[in-house]
Amino acid sequence: MSGALTLPSWSTAVLAEVEAELERLLPPAAQAPAHLHGAMRYAVLLGGKRVRPLLAFAAGELLEAPRARLARAGCAVELIHAYSLVHDDMPCMDNDVLRRGKPTVHVAWGEATALLVGDALQSLAFDALGQPGLADDAAVQLSMVRLLAVASGSAGMAGGQAIDLDSVGKRLTREQLETMHRAKTGALLRAAILLGAACGSGSVEAQPALERYAAAIGLAFQVVDDILDVETDSAVLGKTAGKDAEQDKPTYVSILGLDTSKALARDLHGEALAALAPFGQRALRLRQLADFIVARKF
Repeated sequence: MSGALTLPSWSTAVLAEVEAELERLLPPAAQAPAHLHGAMRYAVLLGGKRVRPLLAFAAGELLEAPRARLARAGCAVELIHAYSLVHDDMPCMDNDVLRRGKPTVHVAWGEATALLVGDALQSLAFDALGQPGLADDAAVQLSMVRLLAVASGSAGMAGGQAIDLDSVGKRLTREQLETMHRAKTGALLRAAILLGAACGSGSVEAQPALERYAAAIGLAFQVVDDILDVETDSAVLGKTAGKDAEQDKPTYVSILGLDTSKALARDLHGEALAALAPFGQRALRLRQLADFIVARKF
């Protein structure tokens, strides 16, 4: 049935499930400590493209995974992503004031609360993955918890952010920039895809192709982000445009130039689609999401 839907219709249906699951996982705003819980909900709900849950659903549907499992796995990755944005926006990191078209958490709720929001969302993500029923085999579910942990830690997102902070004002090679973004951005995108697949059957056989897809689409996502930071204004982005150049951060645009960066995004898009060829029509949603990620108005 999902194959008959357009991508917008399919995405709308998936996101309704994702929002309902996030609502279930997040503590009620009135529950003590209400200030923290209100800020957590502010950070997560009603905002963002939810690309990571969409990727989890697309990979899981490829392997006929139950939708309830996909909603929980996708939300776990989204909670990690949300926590990372809260911390990245803080004055000690990127010092940003706008996120998803509204004031950042530390601006709206205070720095101390923002720090705790990130801590609590990270814990909630692993609580979601640890709840019973995500996989038939406990060993598989444990491997899913570890997958997200590695993607979030010093070998993944947190490590990539550390490299990013250390690279301000420096001239990186293309290879160094790629290493940073495979960790900072690509690791969580990869985790979303592999967690979605792990909710279904046959994920071991499918993993090599999904790994190739994830590697290509993870870099493409960042290349397009760098392009949009140059070409798009804050109202469209939902966050402060031009911030990378203002902070003298190395980007694909600063290293390769705008035209070469656009060509690279198209090449990575081609690599992602080629990786999906063995799956045929079953990979429709993953192909459509690759198209969406690369075609974000550049």
